[in-house]
Amino acid sequence: MFDLRESWVPAYARHFFAAGMSSSQRAECSHGFFKQYISRKNSLMDFIIRFERALSHQRQKELVADHVDAFEVAQCILPMPMNKQMATLYTRTMFQKFEQELIQSTACFLELKTEDASKVVFNVSERKNWETRVAEVVYVKDSDHASCSCKRFEFFGIICKHILALFRRDQIEYMPDKYILKRWKKTAKFGLVSDANGNEIKDSADPGLLIKRSTMSRLASDVVEDALMCEEGCELLSETLKSLQVKLKLLKDGPSNNEVGGSSSQTQYMKDPKRVRRNGGSKRVMGEKEKAMKRGIRHCRECGHIGHDRRQCPRNLNTPTSPSNNDESTPIDLSDHYLTNFTGCTDQLNDLGFYYTKPGYYED
Repeated sequence: MFDLRESWVPAYARHFFAAGMSSSQRAECSHGFFKQYISRKNSLMDFIIRFERALSHQRQKELVADHVDAFEVAQCILPMPMNKQMATLYTRTMFQKFEQELIQSTACFLELKTEDASKVVFNVSERKNWETRVAEVVYVKDSDHASCSCKRFEFFGIICKHILALFRRDQIEYMPDKYILKRWKKTAKFGLVSDANGNEIKDSADPGLLIKRSTMSRLASDVVEDALMCEEGCELLSETLKSLQVKLKLLKDGPSNNEVGGSSSQTQYMKDPKRVRRNGGSKRVMGEKEKAMKRGIRHCRECGHIGHDRRQCPRNLNTPTSPSNNDESTPIDLSDHYLTNFTGCTDQLNDLGFYYTKPGYYED
């Protein structure tokens, strides 16, 4: 790994342009962004809805940033011509980073190291946290180009504080065009963008939203300025905005119910899809006969044979049967002369279910 350090150590790759990003930063930023909206407990439908919501919020932030860059000018901390120039060219985010480099360049000191007919080498020192750091700036006379050992311009695309200190020493008031990348300018989206095959790449966001937003923002600003002239105008505008906000909310919530397929009074919820049995071996579907055989073979309780039950047993069919619904049977009459010897067993006979049908005949 030490022999291949030039392939994986970031210090050896500073001369390649990567917009200041590391190899894994893009994936980590995406994960951190979507974790704000998505959780592992979300169902499939919740994941799709939250994913679309995250993308819409991201596009909305981009539209707001484009609106700010198009109609607002950043306030400059340092009243320098170069700072004002970059405020009009760079986007708001990139101008703030450039301005920090310009402010830090005021604390840098230059010292001439070597000079010859082709180039001049300077040592730029900076004292930070009780520690002095030195960078080497090389200025080539023939190409009129300055480079620094920190490689910030080559790696990030913004001029570093060490070269800015050299510009301040040479009294260069405006930034040369070769140090300004188009990707950081407000006009970066103007024109056509093509892929590696030369095909035009169209922006997914609707450019008409930016125009509508700017138009309505100007109109709202003019209305507010007119309403501030008198107290009645402020009250009228406040009441109108409140009623308009309620109407817009109803208009926003109305189509959402119809998209699901239901009316506004009845909300329908989409359920998760049914679970599908995984591929592989599964149990075979058995018939009714197989199920009965699996439960076990039934035996007759009377004779113990197989093939019939107690109700269909031949032994019971050969014995006298119980009285039918048409025959009348009465419980045992205790006054009958046949039961004089059984007076002590009447309770046991009744418990056993014996019935008296005719004299001398008892039946179960």
